[in-house]
Amino acid sequence: MEGSANQRLDFGKMGYGCKHYRRRCKIRAPCCNEIFPCRHCHNEAMSTLSNVRDRHELCRHDVRQVICLICDTEQQVAQVCTNCGVNMGEYFCEICKFYDDNTAKEQFHCDDCGICRVGGRENFFHCKRCGSCYSVGLNNNHLCVENSMRHHCPICYEYLFDSLKDTRVMKCGHTMHSECFHEMRKHNQYACPICSKSVIDMTGIWRKIDEEIQATIMPEDYRYKKVWILCNDCNDTTEVFFHIVGQKCSHCHSYNTRTIAPPVIPQ
Repeated sequence: MEGSANQRLDFGKMGYGCKHYRRRCKIRAPCCNEIFPCRHCHNEAMSTLSNVRDRHELCRHDVRQVICLICDTEQQVAQVCTNCGVNMGEYFCEICKFYDDNTAKEQFHCDDCGICRVGGRENFFHCKRCGSCYSVGLNNNHLCVENSMRHHCPICYEYLFDSLKDTRVMKCGHTMHSECFHEMRKHNQYACPICSKSVIDMTGIWRKIDEEIQATIMPEDYRYKKVWILCNDCNDTTEVFFHIVGQKCSHCHSYNTRTIAPPVIPQ
């Protein structure tokens, strides 16, 4: 009998789970009473329902029942199966109802976020104003934007706060997926999609634009034409000479500008 129990435990160490997590249980979604490998599998399935009104997402904290994949026993949320004794997840969070065998992720629960994170607790801090955990390298080294992670990625529109993908905090304080950031850079887009500020050091690029403007002589009709601009980087408004290549901010020397109507002078 003891050997049989050990056999079950060893059998349970094989690679069970789904594309999101390796684990030895499924969950019963209380919102629709259906069984899914994990919360993300549920949300993906529900998001494709033909009837839009039936689409919904599962709150991780609402899960109450799990099904052991070794003995098929349905039971209340717990790390160890009450019937066969298998460990249903090497990492287990009772608050998030979360199981995962891949402990190399170094999962930890953040009380302030209210969810589990990956990457090791010692490598992150919780920024209360931004409302999320950031790498310790950003501690006192980033521009805070209130609840900056509690919105959708401006590129792919996936909700960032509990996304499984790596995120990037830009110079302006806004966030997006790291892969979306690199894809944006690949297409020569250097401004934040939310606030339009430059997301990298553009000094070298501005220097090249200076050279291009010097080499591009405007027609005489436009040579002394002036326009008002708003700088996206420093928010200063300036009147400058118009050029087809771009208008340079007189304050911070950025070309990340746009033309605006002349200011109204009070009578």
